[in-house]
Amino acid sequence: MQSPVLACVDGSACAAAAAAWAAREAGLRGVALRLLHVVPGLPGVAVPASASDHLRETGTRLVRRTVEDLTARCPELDVDGARAEGDVAEAVLDAAAQGAGLLVAGTRGTGGFPDLVVGSTALRLAAAAPCPVVLVPPRSGAAAGDLLAGRGARAVVLGFDAHRPVGEAADFAFSAAELRAARLRVVQAWVLPAESVSPRSFVVTEEDRATWEDREALDLSDALRPWQGKYPQVKTTFDLRLLHPAEALLNASRDAHLLVVGRCAEARPPEGRLGPVAHAVLHHVRRPVAVVPRGA
Repeated sequence: MQSPVLACVDGSACAAAAAAWAAREAGLRGVALRLLHVVPGLPGVAVPASASDHLRETGTRLVRRTVEDLTARCPELDVDGARAEGDVAEAVLDAAAQGAGLLVAGTRGTGGFPDLVVGSTALRLAAAAPCPVVLVPPRSGAAAGDLLAGRGARAVVLGFDAHRPVGEAADFAFSAAELRAARLRVVQAWVLPAESVSPRSFVVTEEDRATWEDREALDLSDALRPWQGKYPQVKTTFDLRLLHPAEALLNASRDAHLLVVGRCAEARPPEGRLGPVAHAVLHHVRRPVAVVPRGA
């Protein structure tokens, strides 16, 4: 049996969008969808029994309603839900470690201030989950009729570095594009060699720039050849940008269905790190972002 998609629900708009996105993804993959609601604990704080019971019952009703809603909209989808208690991020990470193939969550939950783009729990999940994580901003859920049909897919964007490739991110992006019959846009940011820039004028000739850009394009093509062979149906375009990687990805993904980035190679729970590019992207992007760890 293939690994299910795990989605977090907490009653927020982001979580609702994430659950809808997860349902569509599970349908595309032909796997089950598992919903999880975590009743948050307060370490060192004694919560009255009546309040705890109320929170549990509220969580149970939320999960039940979400399961019923998604089942009604997607009758062929295998959906169920569960409730856990304690630290939200730790509970979700524990659930993901039980065999989830993909973890989907909103970029922020019910807490935090109104202008918060991505919350601390979402960042912890993206940095430490053992499987790929997709963080979904508000209003990114698919419409009811599109959950399983795959309509509306435009492009998948992959942030890639041919010199330090995260092969798992490339495989995830090619697979996502193939499932959606979407084109894949591979973005690589590059910089001019330090020795090429005059310390006095900071001028680089167009001829030199073109030569270095051609070299970057060749390196990128060579690095991606194994996945192009594995996914021959995926139409792939290369986009080389002389920009900071985060800025290049944000610009390229404005109309994308999904942006895929690799997680920092050193990222390990519980002190997992996203890496500066993924961290910057998550704080500014308005599209769903998949963060893929090495070894996933």
